[in-house]
Amino acid sequence: MASRVGRICGAGLLKSNTTNCLRQGNAYSTTRDFSKGKKALLGGLGVAAGGAGVLIYTLDKAVRASDLDLHPPKNPWSHNGFFNSLDHASIRRGYEVYKQVCAACHSLRFIAYRNLVGVSHTEDEAKAEAAEQLYTDGPDEAGNMFQRPGKLSDYMPNPYPNEEAARAANNGAFPPDLSYIVLGRHGGEDYLFSLLTGYYDAPAGVIIREGQYYNPYFPGGAISMAQALYNEVIEYADGTPATASQLAKDVGTFLKWTSEPEYDDRKRMLIKAIAIFSTLAFVSYYAKRFKWSSLKSRKIVFKPKE
Repeated sequence: MASRVGRICGAGLLKSNTTNCLRQGNAYSTTRDFSKGKKALLGGLGVAAGGAGVLIYTLDKAVRASDLDLHPPKNPWSHNGFFNSLDHASIRRGYEVYKQVCAACHSLRFIAYRNLVGVSHTEDEAKAEAAEQLYTDGPDEAGNMFQRPGKLSDYMPNPYPNEEAARAANNGAFPPDLSYIVLGRHGGEDYLFSLLTGYYDAPAGVIIREGQYYNPYFPGGAISMAQALYNEVIEYADGTPATASQLAKDVGTFLKWTSEPEYDDRKRMLIKAIAIFSTLAFVSYYAKRFKWSSLKSRKIVFKPKE
């Protein structure tokens, strides 16, 4: 701002001498009138903010380095990438794994059977899946509760009536709900795949209590869930070989979908946004380059009165 005022003074637009011009230019400064204490305070705040950021970053790295749990490796999932969608055949197989293996202990209380329609099942198939379950409904005209087959609007049933019953059946451990498990665990589907395929014998010096199993990917290494996935533990309806890694991959993809049902919609929206904004960028460039060329190239000359 001071240099701008200096140019104005040099052009003779201000009726004052050079000293007055410089004084007026200094008046535009926003920090010149600050006291030394205020400048020191602002400088200290800036240094403190930068130091706090460095400290947080260092502590995060230190915690990760001191963590004894094994971090899951990155796997080449087919849905990774800006323009890749979920494998819906894998979602269907993953539902089979959940239904035949995982549903015995884990719930999906935020997923209704209607959510399967158009994703992994047709409407008739989803209705058939829901009808396999019995739900308590009522009261009827006599005031009694009754059992009825499930409908598309019903949510997937909980294997236990309450948390206490779940803990009593699993040596005090509470099986978590799997609806949003991918978003709720560091590593997402990579963590689930590594956990389900990462059961080993405990190394020397590691004590595992009765009813627990060693899994280096689980925090602490001792997990109450026994290994659930083995080769050919189930048979896929589409004939895919049901190896342990295939089972873990499919159920990981299925739980990725339950955690983010809008995943494919976001990818489609990204493609549409890129197409729209690319067109708008071209139109904006055309308008700036040609429509405003006369305004940007004009020259304004000051001619003082004689």
